[in-house]
Amino acid sequence: MPAGRVRAHNRAMIVLFTDFGPGGPYSGQMKAVLHRDAPGVPVIELMSDAPACDPMASAYLLAALVPAFDAGTVFLGVVDPGVGGARAPVMVEAGGRWFVGPDNGLFAIAARRQGEASQGDAKWWEITWRPERLSASFHGRDLFAPVAAGIAKGERPAGEPLDPSARPGSDWPDDLARVIYVDHFGNAVTGLRAETLAPGTVLAAAGARFGQVRTFSDAGEGEAFWYANADGLAEIAVNRGRADAALGLTLGAAIEVRAPVSR
Repeated sequence: MPAGRVRAHNRAMIVLFTDFGPGGPYSGQMKAVLHRDAPGVPVIELMSDAPACDPMASAYLLAALVPAFDAGTVFLGVVDPGVGGARAPVMVEAGGRWFVGPDNGLFAIAARRQGEASQGDAKWWEITWRPERLSASFHGRDLFAPVAAGIAKGERPAGEPLDPSARPGSDWPDDLARVIYVDHFGNAVTGLRAETLAPGTVLAAAGARFGQVRTFSDAGEGEAFWYANADGLAEIAVNRGRADAALGLTLGAAIEVRAPVSR
């Protein structure tokens, strides 16, 4: 399998980001392959409920989570509605971090931001290595997991360079004005980085308007608002309530950004 070497990091880990959901055998089967091929390398299940079959929403969510992990981390991402089809399998290096999974836009935003942060271009390869067993519908287990394990050990599987500017998602905006995730508490996470919004910006969605507060306790009980969440994204919430149920916010809902009211 090895086609070369990559820089090995003492603090390497493999991070799973999938839309598999908490049930079923899928995450467990991938973890078994990682344990077999990269014993001793920590495996972190970051998300198993990424937006199902939605690489675009998942791309903005993943990009917000990546900076918390050190260089050398290998992100194994599987949000792959085109599995077994024409989309290519890829591995990407950006900002010292690696991404392995489908070439459907899932890594486009993370690679862009990590490249900009490190003042270097992301490097993309189509994975040309193939295992003896490759099912048509579970590349996460059969292809992506062995490749991620190899990279975590300092190996780089065989691949052909790809043009970053021609990748799916390369034309997506820097921020996405829509709901990209609804969490366990009913909070609606948007694809907008809070740092890009001017103080006092008002967000609007589902026929309602939301002013900004610092945190939940700064709003009255039952009050809807938006705030900068712990991962830097603008999130719409209701203090001691569920924004999804109270406001009718669902995955994909459009968000309107309105300029701050001048005084």
